[in-house]
Amino acid sequence: MRDYRQREKHTRYHDADLPSGVQTSVSTTIKGIGASPGITIGKAYLLERGRIPIPQYHLFSDEATAIESARFRDAVAKAESELEAIKKSLRSEFVEHAHLLEVQQMILRDRSIFDESLRYIEKERLNAQLALIKSIAKARQLFSALNDEYVRSRMADVDAAGDRVLRILAGQDHDTLDGIRERVIIITHELSPSDAIQLQVERTLGVVTEIGGRTSHTAIVARSFNIPAVVAAENATKLIAMGDILIVDGSSGQIIVNPSEEEIRYYYERQIELESYTKEITRKAHLPALTRDGFQVTVEANIELLEEVVSVKDNGAEAIGLYRTEFFFMNRADMPDEESLFKDYRDLSELMAPRWVTIRTLDLGAEKLSAWYPRLEEVNPALGLRSIRLCLHYPELFKTQLRAILRASAAARNIRLMFPLVSGMGELLEAKRILKEVRERLSAERIPFDENMPVGVMIELPSAVAIADLIAPEVDFFSIGTNDLIQYSIAIDRANEHVAYLFEPLHPAVLRFIKQTVDAGHKAGIQVALCGEMAGEPMYVPILLGLHIDSFSMNPQSLPRVKNMIRRSLMKDSTRFANKVLRLATAIEIDQLLKTLLTKKFPEEFRLFEPNSVTANIGFHRGRNPK
Repeated sequence: MRDYRQREKHTRYHDADLPSGVQTSVSTTIKGIGASPGITIGKAYLLERGRIPIPQYHLFSDEATAIESARFRDAVAKAESELEAIKKSLRSEFVEHAHLLEVQQMILRDRSIFDESLRYIEKERLNAQLALIKSIAKARQLFSALNDEYVRSRMADVDAAGDRVLRILAGQDHDTLDGIRERVIIITHELSPSDAIQLQVERTLGVVTEIGGRTSHTAIVARSFNIPAVVAAENATKLIAMGDILIVDGSSGQIIVNPSEEEIRYYYERQIELESYTKEITRKAHLPALTRDGFQVTVEANIELLEEVVSVKDNGAEAIGLYRTEFFFMNRADMPDEESLFKDYRDLSELMAPRWVTIRTLDLGAEKLSAWYPRLEEVNPALGLRSIRLCLHYPELFKTQLRAILRASAAARNIRLMFPLVSGMGELLEAKRILKEVRERLSAERIPFDENMPVGVMIELPSAVAIADLIAPEVDFFSIGTNDLIQYSIAIDRANEHVAYLFEPLHPAVLRFIKQTVDAGHKAGIQVALCGEMAGEPMYVPILLGLHIDSFSMNPQSLPRVKNMIRRSLMKDSTRFANKVLRLATAIEIDQLLKTLLTKKFPEEFRLFEPNSVTANIGFHRGRNPK
């Protein structure tokens, strides 16, 4: 076996990271979700926070209730002060993530958390801890009913803020990562946003959490610092002991506990190769996404914050294909004003100019506006008042955002407007009517805006696909939102552990819906983009390119790999392959055909990033959830 200690400069471990010998007993494999690509090998460091005691008792006097209310208010105030202190002490490399702490500060005063907890104390006479637990549980119920993974993942902010207050009420200190003295792989149930931005980057080889998703703060921070991370690794804290040797594969989501020498040797070599390959394609990320036979597509980025623009440019994005605008509306005590929204949109436009910026109007459910709008009781919020129908229901809210977007469009004239979750022509025409009304009002006030600002819609529902030929003449572009389109097409909630394995992007119906939308858009002379996780999966490029998608929009970290795949492809081959795929009846057949193509045409990419190819090469079995 090659001596890996002599290759320190190429790896994420050194002499102190591994013991002098490696045990040869049978290893254990844990499967999670790859959240930040890369391979790391090192010792496990368990960050285990003790359970917070939650006493349950009732208050039997007005005096006791007043004291308990004051205790809750004091705990919230102390939590705010702690977060402010962390903000002020942030190291320079984490300053751009300070907004994560600001979100928690806003949550602490959110009406659905703060006011609801006080109501439980004062009206139902519950103790402070139990009151806070009940208000957080109610918020979690609302979040979990939503199909949008991004919105659901923000529940981590609520949990983290609540956890801090509960520890203060219990008289416990909030454990930090300051105790780490060597380079380790952090294993924990959950890494809160405040934890994530206090990571000691030079001592963090990798991160494994038992919960979370690809859009969680842990994943975002890990990717920004190129730290391999795996989330949703169930029971990791029970199956891994302090000091265990681990291999963590942030691409496939696999964690090997106490690996054999054969496994370490294989992953070590793969780690070196992966790092070299990643550096090579990142250096070429600024080149256009031009196929070998001369067809050019646009590769764009999805972001939610201005701070992500640096990553967008570094990874070679040619535009912003989706700017999520929900951040300014969530966890606030009041509705954001037009001026705040205008400044944010204008700054983004100017930072990206002359490249396009596509701003999506508010894509939230009514339950998140309860702080300043009447609370609506909905049995199923995912099928209720959300996205464009929410905006049409509250036109003044909609007009405020439209005014801000239009005003921002005047500066660089590179803004495009996009309506989400449009289900039919009626919604689109009403949205356009309100937009026209706002334009006329701005003209009357002599406030400049881009009169030719393109307007598009997200195609996310089967109903929109069915009438895409009718919608296309009414807009300037389409953007296919694959996350919702897949869920609504095959009735699968990927957050539901019992059916998540059925969430299949390669389902024949999904691919046919994409094809139908592209054909309708092109027939009307408009461009069609693809947005969502499917767009950021390099392995799907041969199919999506062959379906003649005009632009791919994804998280910034996926850009170099997708661009690389496009630049190595031939459009004529991809078209032929996509047509063959469209004739297949099952996702399994499509998956098998795609893997055959990838192993032949893109062997290096497939071998480095496809989980099953890894296990086949080293001859030991890995469990995998059914697809």
